Amino acid sequence: MDYALHCGQAEEIIAADPWYVAALSNLSALVMDSLPDLNWAGFYLLREGRLVVGPFQGKPACVHIPVGKGVCGASLERDEALNVPDVHRFPGHIACDSASRSEMVIPLHAGGRAMAVMDLDSPKPGRFSEADAAGLRRLAEVIEKGIAWERA
Repeated sequence: MDYALHCGQAEEIIAADPWYVAALSNLSALVMDSLPDLNWAGFYLLREGRLVVGPFQGKPACVHIPVGKGVCGASLERDEALNVPDVHRFPGHIACDSASRSEMVIPLHAGGRAMAVMDLDSPKPGRFSEADAAGLRRLAEVIEKGIAWERA
């Protein structure tokens, strides 16, 4: 994936309509279409103290994830990106899709606090490289700068 190119595309997507539903819907499609070997790409949003599934591409997903549980909940609670090469070795992993073997989760911030995560799953163990992790963190920064979370 050409992360510089895709960050530019993400900026254009967000500029077209920064409302989080519209933008995150197209961003999940961009990532799913651009990054090989994924079986899920999307977002979980913090709502009433737990993560709730947001726009995504892939099979139906877990609807609610408690903060601190699974890779997504741990990423949000720790406020750090998690690159998990084998989800079966991650304590408390939540298997929304039993085909997933590796996962990359990056918290997204608004108003100085983590309030969502970008979640990518792959059926391929060890799918996400350090270059992927760095590129996806840059993409997360683009998202954080441009999304209008409060707009209904």
